[in-house]
Amino acid sequence: MAGKFEITKKGDGTFTFEFLIDEKAVGKSPVFDKEDACKRGVKAVKKNSRMKVQNTLQNDEEKTNPKYLVEQSGDKVKYTLFLQTGAVALEGEADDEAQALEIIEKIGNNANAAQMTMAEVVLSENEQKQIRIDKLKALQDAGKDPFEITLATQTHHSDEIKAHFDELEEKDVTIAGRIMTWRDMGKANFIDIQDRNGRIQAYVRMNDVGEDVFKEFKTWDIGDIVEITGFVFKTKTGEVSVHTKQIRLLSKSLLPLPEKFHGLTDTDTRYRKRYLDMIMNPDVKDTFIKRSKIITSIRNYLDNLGFIEVETPILNTIPGGAAARPFITHHNTLDMDMYLRIATELYLKRLIVGGMERVYEIGRNFRNEGMDVRHNPEFTCIELYQAFTDYHGMMDIAEALIRNAANEVCDSLHIVFNGTEIDLETPFRRLTMIDAVKEYSGVDFGSFMSDNEKAIAVAKEKEIEIQPGKATWGDILNSFFEEFVEENLTQPTFIMDYPVEVSPLTKRKPDCPVLTERFELFILGGEYGNAYSELNDPIDQMGRFEAQMKLREAGDDEANMIDHDFVTALEYGMPPTGGLGIGIDRLVMLLTDCYSIRDVLLFPTMKSLDGVNKKNDVNNTASEAPEKNVKTESEKIDFSKVKVEPLFEEFVDFDTFSKSDFRAVKVKECVAVPKSKKLLQFTLDDGTGTDRTILSGIHSFYEPEELVGKTLIAITNLPPRAMMGIDSCGMLLSAIHEEEGEEKLHLLMVDDHIPAGAKLY
Repeated sequence: MAGKFEITKKGDGTFTFEFLIDEKAVGKSPVFDKEDACKRGVKAVKKNSRMKVQNTLQNDEEKTNPKYLVEQSGDKVKYTLFLQTGAVALEGEADDEAQALEIIEKIGNNANAAQMTMAEVVLSENEQKQIRIDKLKALQDAGKDPFEITLATQTHHSDEIKAHFDELEEKDVTIAGRIMTWRDMGKANFIDIQDRNGRIQAYVRMNDVGEDVFKEFKTWDIGDIVEITGFVFKTKTGEVSVHTKQIRLLSKSLLPLPEKFHGLTDTDTRYRKRYLDMIMNPDVKDTFIKRSKIITSIRNYLDNLGFIEVETPILNTIPGGAAARPFITHHNTLDMDMYLRIATELYLKRLIVGGMERVYEIGRNFRNEGMDVRHNPEFTCIELYQAFTDYHGMMDIAEALIRNAANEVCDSLHIVFNGTEIDLETPFRRLTMIDAVKEYSGVDFGSFMSDNEKAIAVAKEKEIEIQPGKATWGDILNSFFEEFVEENLTQPTFIMDYPVEVSPLTKRKPDCPVLTERFELFILGGEYGNAYSELNDPIDQMGRFEAQMKLREAGDDEANMIDHDFVTALEYGMPPTGGLGIGIDRLVMLLTDCYSIRDVLLFPTMKSLDGVNKKNDVNNTASEAPEKNVKTESEKIDFSKVKVEPLFEEFVDFDTFSKSDFRAVKVKECVAVPKSKKLLQFTLDDGTGTDRTILSGIHSFYEPEELVGKTLIAITNLPPRAMMGIDSCGMLLSAIHEEEGEEKLHLLMVDDHIPAGAKLY
């Protein structure tokens, strides 16, 4: 079965077209435009051809095999595959009828028409890739290998052409970019070209580019990268476009772009394949352009104040400058363990000792700790140090630096983050930690300064958990701040005068030695900056290092090690100095309205997809290593050392049991609960259409990222239980056992084919 149409020009200048099925005319009509005749002809052929195929499907005898239509379309052959109902399941183009039939046979014969679904008949990515590879080979055989091209011209970008249309109308321009959409109208086509700054439409007509070029052009694909020269014009609908005179293929896309009509939406894929994310979601690219502008504005501001940008080692022999767990690596030549830096502080202060007076570094830090919407194992931070000033001087710089960045990127000092307006114009509030705790908890720690026993009693009264080894007045004051104050600090607020216990590198307040000259900047309940009047007393510094070592020996792997060389540097003399650190990633989140830190990191840290290679053997050669990661047989599990709780001896009647509502739930989002080392907060789809929140104390067994998208089992009819100020509405089920004296936990995960809300019996 084949469909075609014929166009005849009449003496009066008008046209008629008639459409045929198997050479039999089934309709004709007069029109006044040749292009319109073509469009209407194609439409009529398709409509009548499909009707004929659909009618044949009413015959029960023919319902067992897929039906298809092959029709000539210009220089190509268009093929259409139909479902049993007559609905179109697959459309495409081939070079000739034989190739079209081959594709149809490959797909159609693999499935019974009565059982076919759209998913079963759509070409797989590998099949689409092979078709594109074949096209590339044809180009290469013809001596037109696009990958041999080394240079292309780009006189204008899309946004420039649109912004300056009045100046550029009818003038020639050359654009280059990726084909994103394609509207085929026979001998004339409209394509959308995406470049660095946006998209612009190009009109490609056979009469303008030549029959041979046009024929080759029709073999290209969405995703291909092209160069176009032509004049600027507006279509009848008023869209600024480029009328193509010359076009050439610069690079062949061998893989199809994802989700043609819906874009790339899956967050896991977006983070893993950021290049695709940027192609399909232009806003993402804009975020990272803004990130670059923010960093540039910071550099310019500090450079204008006379600061010098420096670079300090990333590989450290001693991790210092912050309380954090480091990553450990091994230097083979030196045969020694080294640490990825957790902060730049101690090296930068050595430079102050050396007389540089004003220094800063924008660089990556690495901390081997939990991951959530505000934390990533590697992150960018700016640290700056200025001699002959204190933490008040750092407050001024921090406020001005952030305000300057907002002006550069947002063009406003009143920004919106997740629906909350933030005022960066009004001078930031300045509040001591003692006053802040008094304001939000009602407890005045200033009335019992340094009284550890009183602090412990107040903590018990307010049900504040006291961590081992942290039962001092200062530690408990800090715990109160975290519990009662942090989340309330929405507008920019400097919290000043931290207790000495939580500020080991900070100068004490001369009038109150139990406190330090330190501040942290809080916005929207989160910390955006940390600053000190830097400790320059080497004797005091050594004492605090020793106190930190005792904590480390007691099991706190985030406590500081003793850096003897840094103490030696201080012994040569460091002037009074102010220091400031700001998390660049969090600042970018704030100024671009991004909820997750992963949205502002080009390539965030992700869990390996293979689930096997959890440890790398650095001694393996490149050829040997992959073989070790291949799972060749089912894992044999030894349960001989496993101990489980005894079974309950009492029976539970079926009536009682049946009242528990066990449901399959899907994890939409999972984050660590702030100020808790154990709790994860789950946002769950339970099939009702309303998100359900459940908290579970399993953070020591799972990281949030590995649970997103999983299907779990929950009891959904338990009464809400408040945990860390959050109502937990239900319970997730886990399997718990003991192994060699250590508790093991496995969250129950089920087949993802089970829908959310499915009830368990």
